[in-house]
Amino acid sequence: MATIKDVAKKAGVSVATVSRAINGKGYVHEDTRKQIDEAIRELNYKPNEVARSLFNKKSRLIGLILPDIRNPFFPELARGVEDEMQEHGFRLIIGNADEKLEKELDYIETFKQNNVIGLISASTNEVLSHYDNLSFPLVLLDRTSVEHPSVYANGLDGGRLAAKELVSRGCKRISVLKGPVETQTARDRFKGAVDELYTANVHFDVMTTSFAFQEAEYWAKELFSKYPDTDGVIASNDVVAAAVLHEAHRLGKQIPEDLQIIGYDDIPFSQFLYPPLSTIRQPAYDMGREAAKLLIKLMDGKKVENKNILLPVQFIERQTTRKVERDD
Repeated sequence: MATIKDVAKKAGVSVATVSRAINGKGYVHEDTRKQIDEAIRELNYKPNEVARSLFNKKSRLIGLILPDIRNPFFPELARGVEDEMQEHGFRLIIGNADEKLEKELDYIETFKQNNVIGLISASTNEVLSHYDNLSFPLVLLDRTSVEHPSVYANGLDGGRLAAKELVSRGCKRISVLKGPVETQTARDRFKGAVDELYTANVHFDVMTTSFAFQEAEYWAKELFSKYPDTDGVIASNDVVAAAVLHEAHRLGKQIPEDLQIIGYDDIPFSQFLYPPLSTIRQPAYDMGREAAKLLIKLMDGKKVENKNILLPVQFIERQTTRKVERDD
């Protein structure tokens, strides 16, 4: 990879002259500037964003905190953020917090040291006081908040939809996997599902689980150990739903005859499971782009009427739920 010294050597000028030309600081003769531009093109030189930000006192770097990079839902969020930011000339620094507060705090400090000018966070922490005194704008992603701008999907509707679909397909003993209690989006999904099940007067059991990839197998085994007669599962996310599906196969259960499963998120591999997973789709990519758009407006100091953006969800019917006759 070419360095600024390589550019200076090829152009026959000093490093300081190249720096002035790149950053637009100080006089550089037009012929010299052309030589430097030609050297940059030939060497395919990419200026270091951090170094430029320190020189200019203004960067084009954006921080993004994800809770678990192994869950395919979060890279889809990140892709939406990245595509929107790149179209506006910004670059991302991504931190994987592993749902740990100490890692999240470390990344915030790293972002500060790298002179970021905005932050998007999908934090799983209930208390967000460590974001209160940032010197740059913040947008929460896939999280709800009264204090901070946020972009999230309609969890209440998602929970209701999942419960309604299982009830309409004849489930009598439904297990609701709640997700982490500290996350408002998980609580919203749970409330939506439970409200619908109460209204339908259907028996249900509740388990509080995690969204984390590494814990999914444990929760699946725990589910069938505690509630072996369950005939319907509303999973906290698609990763947990996939683990439930795998454990059901191991136990010899027929899907969807003996057990019906509805996941949450509609991550890319859901359609490739056997059988393909019915799920509640969150528009992850669109959520990422909306969060980026909102952050750009805040960084530009523009007036924002709606700082909390709610996006719709939908039921995706595949083969872990039985077909149901519907009236036209």
